[in-house]
Amino acid sequence: MTSEVVENEFEFYSKAEKYWKDVPATVDGMLGGYGHISSIDINSSRKFLQRFLRDGPNRTGTTRALDCGAGIGRITKRLLLPLFKTVDMVDVTEDFLTKAKSYLGDEGRRVRNYFCCGLQDFTPEPNSYDVIWIQWVIGHLTDNHLSDFLKRCRAGLRPNGIIVIKDNMAQEGVIMDDVDSSVCRDLDVVRKIIRRAGLHFLAEERQENFPDEIYHVYTFAMR
Repeated sequence: MTSEVVENEFEFYSKAEKYWKDVPATVDGMLGGYGHISSIDINSSRKFLQRFLRDGPNRTGTTRALDCGAGIGRITKRLLLPLFKTVDMVDVTEDFLTKAKSYLGDEGRRVRNYFCCGLQDFTPEPNSYDVIWIQWVIGHLTDNHLSDFLKRCRAGLRPNGIIVIKDNMAQEGVIMDDVDSSVCRDLDVVRKIIRRAGLHFLAEERQENFPDEIYHVYTFAMR
């Protein structure tokens, strides 16, 4: 439970905002110095996502996606824009969203909205998104805020839409990172929060070929 490791909620969020303001607006900055894993990450995410986009009666649409904790748009550029007609981006750091406009190049014209907002305060437009992609950002939300945000995401899905979480998973319990003011939860804790939001699991996958020294990374699809 984050309530056991987060002593002051206001400080938890304000420290994280301050941390990200000092991070370079580059792919390496977004990935904490692990920019070299970006291609492995994107390729795995594409394979994971494409299973839902294949033809079939419950096929997920490709009209509009939302990139949560989007940063400069690494995932928007390489994963979402190639698969969806339009993308919206949301991030708490204004400088990252400003940088995104040049980083994304011509394809950035298909980004409809750049929302500068923390996810604890963000509400996706109801019934609007085929895919809501949430990567390497859930650790910046308390348990209650994460559960509430996922409920709002569920309302933001179009028919057959999916929510995807891809993030670090601790071996056991909840670990606080005082450097960037985030938490890392174990799989059981994350699954409980997802279920509490009224979501059902469609798929779960562990990321392969990442460096041994980093946390295990898992991807979940749900609706």
